[in-house]
Amino acid sequence: MFGVTLLFPALADRLTRPLVALGSHLSETADRRSGSGGSGVLPSLLLGVATGLLWAPCAGPILGLILTGAALHGANTNTSLLLVTYAAGAATSLALALLIGGRVFAAMKRWLGAGEWIRRGLGVAVLGGVAVIALGLDTSFLTRVSLTSTAPLEQGLVDKFRPAIPQQHPTAGGPVAMTGKLPKTPQGQAAAPAADLPVEGQLPSLSGAFAWLNSPPLTPQDLKGKVVVVDFWTYSCINCLRAIPYVRAWAEKYKDEGLVVIGVHAPEFAFEKNIDNVKKAVADLRIRFPVAIDNNYAIWQAFSNNYWPADYFFDAQGRRRDHAFGEGDYAASEHVIQQLLAEAGRTKVTGGVVAVHATGAQAASDEGDLRSPETYIGYAQAENFVSPGGAVKDASHFYATGKPQLNEWGLSGDWTIGEERAVLDKKDGSITYRFHARDLHLVLGSGSEGSPVQFRVTIDGAPPGDSHGADIDADGHGVVTGQRLYQLVRQSGAIADHTFEIRFFDPGVEAYAFTFG
Repeated sequence: MFGVTLLFPALADRLTRPLVALGSHLSETADRRSGSGGSGVLPSLLLGVATGLLWAPCAGPILGLILTGAALHGANTNTSLLLVTYAAGAATSLALALLIGGRVFAAMKRWLGAGEWIRRGLGVAVLGGVAVIALGLDTSFLTRVSLTSTAPLEQGLVDKFRPAIPQQHPTAGGPVAMTGKLPKTPQGQAAAPAADLPVEGQLPSLSGAFAWLNSPPLTPQDLKGKVVVVDFWTYSCINCLRAIPYVRAWAEKYKDEGLVVIGVHAPEFAFEKNIDNVKKAVADLRIRFPVAIDNNYAIWQAFSNNYWPADYFFDAQGRRRDHAFGEGDYAASEHVIQQLLAEAGRTKVTGGVVAVHATGAQAASDEGDLRSPETYIGYAQAENFVSPGGAVKDASHFYATGKPQLNEWGLSGDWTIGEERAVLDKKDGSITYRFHARDLHLVLGSGSEGSPVQFRVTIDGAPPGDSHGADIDADGHGVVTGQRLYQLVRQSGAIADHTFEIRFFDPGVEAYAFTFG
């Protein structure tokens, strides 16, 4: 309807005519009462109501958005400032109309012709979008177009206005930690029997999903009678990647006994909203259970979730009975699943716990020698950046590496540092990091053009040899072919402090974050 009214102004006039007529009638009534010497209160009230009816078709939607934001986020400084700004703008417009209305409106009339055509063009665009969505035509193309040039802006808006989403992961002690590790039972051994599980809540709606993979959309009603595990993850998160083999094994082991596993992919970086990227990750990770694409964080908010990874366990009546945040303690989680299946009346629930033998980036981290934290490269969350002069925000700049000490890093070459990433502007640029861990990973992308980017890794100035990661060879050579996490170092000997350098031979590479294991 909105698109049609933009395209046909006469229809818009007809639809708004009752409100405008009512506003005019009230205004005329107020004028008559004022002219006859009536009370000053009632005419003012009628004039205010009339102005509101005339004003609402234009300003109403904007006020609605502001009030919606206030309802979602509560009363705070930001929402109060938005309302004050809106009020100031509305008052300014009305004052302008009263004081110099004649001259202003005369000037505006000269632009009405162009405005009419712009309005009709927007109407055509809206209707075209509705038709494409209704027919399901090339959803992936629309996704790519929406991300082509707006990812940095979108990421900035997401960070500012969505509920706080920690960039790190919890530990059992409560404080947020990089690894997200919990005390765990050795693989293949049984944990202690699960205690009575309290009821923590009900299964929220899953209707906010942008799309579904491996399944049609699921609702709580569809899942009645099933034990459900909801797993929040995102495909470039190392903690999620290390947890997925266990979630995948549970889905396979108990699929015929009444368990449904649902993955909720909630993106951390803007490129993880690209559904084609997620589809590739789901295929590469051999995920066959249903995955809800939560690009707008609707399910995230419905669960009041704050972590990657996060698992929520629901019984056959749709009641939440347990949760697990971060990595580890997989045996205890599996015993919760077994207990809920038994409560649902399954008399022959398979015992024991899954034994996972993951490789590459999915292999468990070496906690005993892990002394380097997750490190973001975009200036919004970057720490320990030691290139002389510091970061120059959102502008191309030539950097020198500096002298990184443990857990410090620097850039070399021409880079543009944005809020969530750094982009190499000219070939032959590098990133150096002094680290202490068995594994080093780096989230990289090959830019909007998608062209492969050649690179070489060195450790203390030499090829990595047997300490190379899964995404490079022994000489340190590798290629960035997509936006994902790359495992670059898997040390084979004693763990000590080392200087890592990655040098890119082509421009356009995007660097997001280091993680370690």
